[in-house]
Amino acid sequence: MPQEVQDTEPSASLVELAHRYGVATEYQDWTGRSSTVAAPTLVAVLDALGVPAATERDRAASITEHDRDYWGRALPPSIVGRSGTTTPFWVHVTHGDPARLWLRLEDGSVRTGLRQLENNRPPYDLDGRLVGEATFELPADLPMGYHRLYLQVDSSDIGTSVIVAPASLPIPARLGSGRAWGPAVQLYSVRSEKSWGVGDLTDLAELAVWSAARHGAGFVLVNPLHAAAPTAPMEPSPYLPTSRRFVNPLYLRVEAIPEYAYVRHRGRIRKAQTQVQTRARRSELIDRDAAWKAKRAALESLYLVEFSAGREIAYQAFCERQGRSLDDFATWCALAESYGADWHEWPSELQHPRTEAVADFAAEHSAEVDFHRWLQWLLDEQLTAAQGAAVQAGMALGIMGDLAVGVDPDGADAWALQDVLALGVTAGAPPDEFNQLGQDWSQPPWRPDRLAEAAYEPFRALVHSVLRHSGGVRIDHIIGLFRLWWIPKGAPPTEGTYVRYDHEAMIGIVALEAQRAGALVVGEDLGTVEPWVRDYLRDRGLFGTSILWFESDHDGPGAAGGPLPAPRWREYCLSAVTTHDLPPTAGYLAGEHVRLRDELGLLTRPADEELAADRAQQAAWMAELRRVGLLGDDETDVDATVLALHRYLGLTPSRLLALSLADAVGDVRTQNQPGTTDEYPNWRVPLSNPQGRQMLLEDVFEDPRAAALCEAMKAAVTPPV
Repeated sequence: MPQEVQDTEPSASLVELAHRYGVATEYQDWTGRSSTVAAPTLVAVLDALGVPAATERDRAASITEHDRDYWGRALPPSIVGRSGTTTPFWVHVTHGDPARLWLRLEDGSVRTGLRQLENNRPPYDLDGRLVGEATFELPADLPMGYHRLYLQVDSSDIGTSVIVAPASLPIPARLGSGRAWGPAVQLYSVRSEKSWGVGDLTDLAELAVWSAARHGAGFVLVNPLHAAAPTAPMEPSPYLPTSRRFVNPLYLRVEAIPEYAYVRHRGRIRKAQTQVQTRARRSELIDRDAAWKAKRAALESLYLVEFSAGREIAYQAFCERQGRSLDDFATWCALAESYGADWHEWPSELQHPRTEAVADFAAEHSAEVDFHRWLQWLLDEQLTAAQGAAVQAGMALGIMGDLAVGVDPDGADAWALQDVLALGVTAGAPPDEFNQLGQDWSQPPWRPDRLAEAAYEPFRALVHSVLRHSGGVRIDHIIGLFRLWWIPKGAPPTEGTYVRYDHEAMIGIVALEAQRAGALVVGEDLGTVEPWVRDYLRDRGLFGTSILWFESDHDGPGAAGGPLPAPRWREYCLSAVTTHDLPPTAGYLAGEHVRLRDELGLLTRPADEELAADRAQQAAWMAELRRVGLLGDDETDVDATVLALHRYLGLTPSRLLALSLADAVGDVRTQNQPGTTDEYPNWRVPLSNPQGRQMLLEDVFEDPRAAALCEAMKAAVTPPV
């Protein structure tokens, strides 16, 4: 690395260049302290954006190129506005020439006569051609949707994308002004008597029906169902998928596929299912590889069954709707089975989806590729059935999906979308109270410039797909749609910086797709969040997230960071006692989160200090529960405390309340410990009772503890008569 970036203090030119590309040169950490980003970090992040910045000469050239790129464009790469509001935008033409503009709306109609605004910016000399800038505005009455704006230049038209989003996402009519509660479930951990060692979509449907019909639930919040690579070992984390656009076929219920009725040797399939279930009962952890091996063999038998005429038409229509994205994903799966699940290690000619070698491979392995298309069609059908069952059982929202923040760098989306992803960096999070060393998620982030160039189409398709079968979606780390912590490869999470995204575009697209789907959006806005962001999300109609243990009162009279009183919690929010990144509440009360982090070396202060702080926090919450009459003065029973904590949620104004299924049955083991990979069996812990015995879904339905907590949640959202 050149000497100029050996120093940690960034130069003025490096700061200017970073700001032009939305790269933060300083930030506030979770304690409120201001931190300056080191020069090597800025250089590495700019390099990932395709911007040379290692030397003073590089920086000067990059600043000039940034200016030239701006003035060389006739129109912005995309324009995003809000319904009911005018939206200004710039146009570049040869100085003195008129700017003739027209709009083609999504419905095919044409608009002209856009209003011009005053712009006194002097022209720019671009290689001897003076380029002038004019400002126009989109009218406030444009319909919501995806449109095209054109600038007539001589005899041709130059176009750009126009996205008009709702000013604020309305709450779905089925929820109206009421409140709703729902179980939060890690589906893979909840198997039933008929599933294949791992919870599946039929289990999800039955969980929805039980919680709605017996206990008045309005939704089921489920972990990301995103696809994992079809090869062993299967990635256990639902938050590190190979694709976010497609679904993991591990969640299929084989017997629910119509072709199962016509397959030969059904006895063999039933025997394989029994063997998988027997192994699952004997294993302390979830074995995805064993489950998928058996299920895949059964699915291959079903694939050979000839479709009926109607189902053939339905399958072809599905493939046409999904288009190239489905083809790319299915091709990647077939390639992964031939060459391994890391596309960086494939022959060079196969490392990009648009090469002739990839097309040849897909043609030569058409059956293998089609098998993976077919699996996605089956998943589409079973997800549709699960949502239908949930709504029919009385749920206001039904299934609430979960959108992970990123993808496996070696996986299908990273291969198919590599042109809009940043290489040389990974996404993560800076240190915070519960992850004091920071987090590196090992995932490639979107490149904000490339997304805009692509009119956000990859992001639009992603949001559309995750809302296709649900009444809502939780967006993990929604702050990543505003700014994301980029970490240079090889550096620790502490040596990253924030890169800004066009949140008006990203949130606008989320709101537009959700309104079209009649869905509700919950943003997971925990951790280090700029204060204005939560207000912005609320103004746009998106819900936030509150976790009881994190709700501290820093502003009230005499407040010293104690529990935030229930009346002051947010209304437009999904509130819960715990989250999947903490132990279930019974384990949390026992200090499991401190013990485990200490054992794994994840604390930055002595365990005694951490434990003392945790005991003080818990004591404050117990005092709050007693103050509001939910816990007796001498009551210390764990079950009574867990029940009281969930009843406390009912005292808040939050419109959505969630009950972890692990809490409902008294489980104590942590599902995921952030900051670890193989040190702890993350995402492999089956649902169990307080004694550690695995529970089937049928056991949950008859469990008195689960019934009591579900009834408490029902009472919490039921208005008094």
